[in-house]
Amino acid sequence: MLSLFTDPINIVKIAVVMLAAYLLGSLNIAIIVTKAFTGKDIRTMGSGNGGFTNVMRSVGTAAGIITFVGDFLKCVIAVVLGGIIFSTMNTTLEAAELVGYGKYLAGMCCFLGHVFPVYFKFKGGKGVVTVAALLAVINPVIFAIALATFLIMFVCTRIVSISSIVSGVVIIIATFLFTYFYSYRATGKYPLEYVVTVTIMTFVICGSVIAKHHSNIVRLIHGEEKKLTLKKKTEGGKA
Repeated sequence: MLSLFTDPINIVKIAVVMLAAYLLGSLNIAIIVTKAFTGKDIRTMGSGNGGFTNVMRSVGTAAGIITFVGDFLKCVIAVVLGGIIFSTMNTTLEAAELVGYGKYLAGMCCFLGHVFPVYFKFKGGKGVVTVAALLAVINPVIFAIALATFLIMFVCTRIVSISSIVSGVVIIIATFLFTYFYSYRATGKYPLEYVVTVTIMTFVICGSVIAKHHSNIVRLIHGEEKKLTLKKKTEGGKA
């Protein structure tokens, strides 16, 4: 990957990918949707988190679904854009490896934008949906493993935070195992450098997701973490 930085044009393209992905990530859909539905800031409601779970719990199911879809799509756009721009770079790297780097870098920057949105005073969500979108585009197999882990944990506990934390750990392990044993050893499609690089990126992303759940972890330890319950409408029809 370091060879990409030997060409000034490549450096400009890398900067464009990082900035564009970060700005897309900074479009915090939870804040925008909650403002549209209630006129309030989601960060002053419920858990104070700018993410779809808090929207689902504090505003309602419809707002939560819109938030989920919006957060998912913004990362998909960023990742696809990253792959396209990286594919135009002047380098000796194989096309698949090059596009992979672009997608992972864009996904990581989109995630950082979601967590630290420049438009909303750098206070955003925890990035769970962003990570899901990144995996869905880059590696559907790992996405399926992560989704299955999340669903199993959620069905057993009804707690989104513990489901997200466990899924984050599984993603890190699955990414290394898949890229090393399949992409590197079995098929030889990617070099060892790629395995190391994407594993580090995945560790940074998922490690940050877990770290963002620090308050949830404290509540889990004390048995105080709430299970997900959807906000119901009042008799007057208002959520």
